[in-house]
Amino acid sequence: MKKLIFILFALLAVGSLFQSCDNTKTYAEMLDEEKNAVNAYIKKYNIQVISLEEFEKDTVTDVAKNEYVAFSNGVYMQIVNRGDEGESNKFVNNNVILARFVEVDILLGDTTLASTVCNPAGPNFELYPEGFRYTESGTSIYGQFLSESGLAGWKGLGMNGQYTQYGTSVPAGWLLALKYIRSGAHVKLIVPSKMGHQIAQQKVYPYFYDVRKFSIYY
Repeated sequence: MKKLIFILFALLAVGSLFQSCDNTKTYAEMLDEEKNAVNAYIKKYNIQVISLEEFEKDTVTDVAKNEYVAFSNGVYMQIVNRGDEGESNKFVNNNVILARFVEVDILLGDTTLASTVCNPAGPNFELYPEGFRYTESGTSIYGQFLSESGLAGWKGLGMNGQYTQYGTSVPAGWLLALKYIRSGAHVKLIVPSKMGHQIAQQKVYPYFYDVRKFSIYY
């Protein structure tokens, strides 16, 4: 009888172990959660989505209608201000570009990083702009954050007050916008994890960016 009871408890323990394993989300489930969070965000803020085909007729998003263009890679973009006129204000290979922005974690609904002068995230966040080198190589584009005097160095305070490094690669979602804008531009972006920074990719988190200004540094 004791042996039978022991076996039953052992089976229950094994069952509990498998149940706890089942509670671990698969990557596919995390992608579904991300997609649902983005869709909920779009609905919550009454974002009007337009197709890339429609957008490329004039490369304009109607801010009054809260229009965002949807790209096939999951990025959504609104051009609030295209930036300064003139060929010299177009972003080209080897430019160092400054970015003033606010980052919001869409899943958690928190402001997680900001480098704007009027910083909504409080005094403990870096107020220096992010700076990155923009590189074009054939059909590929790449951006790498720089750590120089006067630049933020792509780091922000986490919930525990420790600095969290986001990696050195610029989110691909940011770079996507550069072909449509010029120095001085203001854009808003919804960037899915696969087009985001290192932490976004690791956690499968989507982020919203209000990039108040992309500007050519040199």
